[in-house]
Amino acid sequence: MQIATPNAPPVLSPATLPHLIDALVEQGWYLGEGVLDAGVCAALHAELCDRAERDALAAAGIGRGSEHALRRDIRGDAIHWLDRESQAQRRYLAAMGELQHALNQALFLGLFEYEAHFAHYPPGAFYRKHLDSFRGRANRMISTVGYLNPDWPEDGGGEMLIFSADDPEREVARVRPAAGNFACFLSETVPHEVLPTRLPRASIAGWFRRNASLGGLVDPAR
Repeated sequence: MQIATPNAPPVLSPATLPHLIDALVEQGWYLGEGVLDAGVCAALHAELCDRAERDALAAAGIGRGSEHALRRDIRGDAIHWLDRESQAQRRYLAAMGELQHALNQALFLGLFEYEAHFAHYPPGAFYRKHLDSFRGRANRMISTVGYLNPDWPEDGGGEMLIFSADDPEREVARVRPAAGNFACFLSETVPHEVLPTRLPRASIAGWFRRNASLGGLVDPAR
């Protein structure tokens, strides 16, 4: 359930959920423009900017576990994992909890956990085309991206490109990183990339995970 605050609108409107679920089923991805609450986006944006100014973000890498590596030629953002330390974080995560419940109820996906981090792209940074999970190794099932930058200009760059699952060279959507925009897509099958940004770019990347534990091996690892 979302955190109750006096007269606070929902972070992600319940009216969005049916359209999001239908889009995931029909095409594997969803894009909603201006669907996140502006007040929560502003609070999260201020929180991320403060961390960036204090150099309190960690350079993002690629791969997991022993395969983790810093590759600035592939990915140039810096991150901080959401930890519920602010009211805005708690409200955002509660909204994602409601989305998780709706996805499980409609699609029987068995999603049991959501993880997310702030992502700050300094000018010139990008993230080359990739998948968020690989077939046969999946515990990340559905990816989300919430955008935080107010008044993003048309020439600001930093768009996320979404490509066809059947033809990874064919662009099917372009997401402008403006506050309130929200993207959701299948982690295993939908390639995507972030174009170089001209301005500091702020977002929250998140993943719904399923429990892939087997034979005493905990997956996802803690």
